[in-house]
Amino acid sequence: MLVRAITAPGLRRWCRGQRGAAAACFPLGRALLGVRGAEAAAFLQGLLTNDVTQLVAEGDAPAALYAHALNVQGRCLYDVILYRLHGSTAEEPHILLECDSSILDSIQQHLKLYKIRRKVTISPCPDLSLWAVLPGDTSSLPKRADQALLLTPDPRAEVMGWRLIAKKGANLSEIIPGSQVGDVQDYHRHRYKQGIPEGVKDLPPGVALPLESNLAFMNGISFTKGCYIGQELTARTHHMGVIRKRLLPVAFPGPLPPAGIPEGADILTQAGKRAGKFRAGGGELGIALLRLAHLHEPLCIHLAGDRVELRATTPEWWPKTAAK
Repeated sequence: MLVRAITAPGLRRWCRGQRGAAAACFPLGRALLGVRGAEAAAFLQGLLTNDVTQLVAEGDAPAALYAHALNVQGRCLYDVILYRLHGSTAEEPHILLECDSSILDSIQQHLKLYKIRRKVTISPCPDLSLWAVLPGDTSSLPKRADQALLLTPDPRAEVMGWRLIAKKGANLSEIIPGSQVGDVQDYHRHRYKQGIPEGVKDLPPGVALPLESNLAFMNGISFTKGCYIGQELTARTHHMGVIRKRLLPVAFPGPLPPAGIPEGADILTQAGKRAGKFRAGGGELGIALLRLAHLHEPLCIHLAGDRVELRATTPEWWPKTAAK
C-alpha cells in the first residue's frame, strides 16, 4: 500500500503556528475496506450517490468523497467515506471505503452481489487505523503527514476537521507533533453539536432518506452523474425542491432520565403534535429527524410519565436558506 511521504518540517511549522493549541486525534471504530482494480471506480459509481469517477480523474483529483449506498426504494443502507490511495492515473486504482464497523460483513456482501465480472478485488484492511483530527485551526493543517497513509480534510464539512489513516500501532505524536489522543465520545459530541450523522444509529438502514439526512449539504451526492441504485426517488425529491423533514442537532437543557433517551423516541410539540423522532445522542446532545415547520417551537419527549424538554438548532455551516 502506498505511503504518502510528507515532510515533518511542514508539520512542525504548523504546530508552532497553533500557539499552544494541540490537535486532538480520536480513534474511530469505523471499518476500512479496500476496493482495488482497473474497474474499481466504475464499479462503485453505480452503487453510490456521489461521482466516484472523480477519484480516478486526471489533474487535481480529490483525496476523499462522502456518499451513501441506497436500496432500490432510495433509502440509505450505508454511509461511507471513500479515500483515494493511488497516487496518479498511471497506477492501478486503489480506493479505501470507510463504513460503520457493525455492517462490515453486510456491505461486503452488498458489493460482491453487484461485482459480477468486474476487475475488482474487495478485502478488509485490519492492519490500518482510522482517526478523526480536530485541530484548533483546520485551515493551517498540512494535507500530508510523515508515516501516514493519508491525511485529508473530512469531505462532509469543514467543521469536522480531518481524517487520518495510518498503520495500526503508528505513533501519532510522530505523525502530528504535539497532538493528543482524545476520548472518542468527545468526537461524537462534537459531530452531534454540528448535526453530522454517522453510522447506523444516526442513519438507520432502510429507513433514513438521503436528502432528509442532509446528504446534499455534506457534499455527498451528485445530481449529474447518471444512474445508480436508488436514484429515482432521490432525484425526484431534489427536483421538486420540497424537503419537509431534516436531521437536526438537538440539546436537552434539563436533567436526563438515568437510562438516557431511547433511540426512536417520538418528539412532540407543546400541543402534543408529532414533530419527529430522536435518532441518537450522547449526554445532553443528540441528533433528531424533525419537521422544519416545528423547528422553532418548544419540543419535548414523554418518557414513563416524565416530560423531557429539548431544543433544536440549525447548524451554522448549513447554507443560509437551508431551513426556510
